[in-house]
Amino acid sequence: MPRNGYQYTTNPRKVEPDYKQNKQKRKLKVVEDLPRQKVQISKEQRKRQLKTTLFVIAVFGILLTISYRNSQINEEFTQMKNLEQELASIQKENEQTKVSIQNGLNLKNIEKLAKEKLGMQKLTSKQTIYVSLPKKDYVESASEEVIIEEEKSWLQKLADKIFNK
Repeated sequence: MPRNGYQYTTNPRKVEPDYKQNKQKRKLKVVEDLPRQKVQISKEQRKRQLKTTLFVIAVFGILLTISYRNSQINEEFTQMKNLEQELASIQKENEQTKVSIQNGLNLKNIEKLAKEKLGMQKLTSKQTIYVSLPKKDYVESASEEVIIEEEKSWLQKLADKIFNK
């Protein structure tokens, strides 16, 4: 007998169940399968089933359309991002080309290229020729009257021939 919840022996104590099992074995009854009776569905129930089916198909179609359109939008967005990246790289290359052109337009660079590639030299004082021009105004006024004929349509030409005879 345990005192104060302490057990002095090494053997576990036996627990008695709260319920007693029925020692009688239950016999299972075999139920014979009865022929199914035909269930008649009313026209209203068929209409409801048809409406429900059509509603489910319509909802599925709408969701499929939305999903397809979202995928197209996603593809277009990706293509747009790729084009923007390509544009940015082309603009960067353009700016680099402009900088290299500006650096190439330096007079020292031009002189260096002319000497090295073209074999050119600076002018000497012997090669310089001075030309004196009189200070007369070389602009002449028009002595002839310039007549500008406009291109006329065939109908105007025909009218001029008829009325000018």
